[in-house]
Amino acid sequence: MRKLIGEQVARNGGWLPFDRYMALALYAPGLGYYANASRKFGTMPGSGSDFATAPEMSPLFGRMLAVQVQEALEHTGTHEVWEFGAGSGALAVELLQALGDRVRRYTIVELSAHLRARQQQVLAAFAPRVTWADQLPEKIEGVVVGNEVLDAMPVKLLARRNNAWHERGVALREGRLAWSEVPTHLRPPVVPGGTGDYVTEVHHQAEAFMRTLAERLVRGAAFFIDYGFPEAEYYHPQRSMGTVMCHRGHLADPDPLDAPGEKDISAHVNFTGIAVAAQDAGLPTLGYASQGRFLVNCGIGEAMAAASVQDQVAAQRLIADHEMGELFKVIGFQRGAFWEATGFRTGDRTHTL
Repeated sequence: MRKLIGEQVARNGGWLPFDRYMALALYAPGLGYYANASRKFGTMPGSGSDFATAPEMSPLFGRMLAVQVQEALEHTGTHEVWEFGAGSGALAVELLQALGDRVRRYTIVELSAHLRARQQQVLAAFAPRVTWADQLPEKIEGVVVGNEVLDAMPVKLLARRNNAWHERGVALREGRLAWSEVPTHLRPPVVPGGTGDYVTEVHHQAEAFMRTLAERLVRGAAFFIDYGFPEAEYYHPQRSMGTVMCHRGHLADPDPLDAPGEKDISAHVNFTGIAVAAQDAGLPTLGYASQGRFLVNCGIGEAMAAASVQDQVAAQRLIADHEMGELFKVIGFQRGAFWEATGFRTGDRTHTL
């Protein structure tokens, strides 16, 4: 991995933009974090995993999302679900079990051959309804879901130094990866107040993804769950260190240049940018809420009351404000049929985007 990155740095004149570095570290064939055979998803460090997502924490996450997906299928008159980046396959299992025959086909868009192989084992009982793709088709009709997908899309890093903006990238110094900055015309969509040093991200690839999805979703809806903020909070003057974070062995660290390919690299999502990109391409917002509020609206309280104490404790992490309930958000989009979606019935924050 280091040899590959070093070659790319050299080919690019000694400096590689961070978004290209992040793409290599995560997705380089056979070497990138999501392209190699290491185990990523699990609830405990002893499993050899690096982090747990909501579907691994509790099956109630998928069952509550299924409530919203089924409603969306009915209102849009569609019969297919598309999942981006299905990870361990845990979410797909719950959605397929809960939705039953309502879903005629379940398509997973997965770039990692290793993760695809794992998903095929986990989902063998649902064949032949489940299919895999490595790219978007020209036309989609159905409901799209993506859990912790947008945060893994490469970002550009911007740094304000002495009241001048620079793009942060990667260089080699004495054979080691190091930060390097060059002057840039790029700016955050909201320039943070003050004149102090400031590091942040811009999400060109995630926004381009939303524009492409908007162009190809001819009928249906889309729901994305991830951690992040609306624009005004994302570029707040006090958020001066940026949001890039790495995860390995269930520990977090802020150094993406250390051990590339061996740990996850992510950035929080600017949900305003996501919503504007979709809307400008003709895909209006259906709703935007905290994960906790969304799951409560979909009935997780009643489901927890009927669950075991152990399952109640696990599900509590999904909705508690100090756990995932507030940091994680759910944003929905629709094409062809606006309705008052259950997940956004109360606590809709679309006005904050």
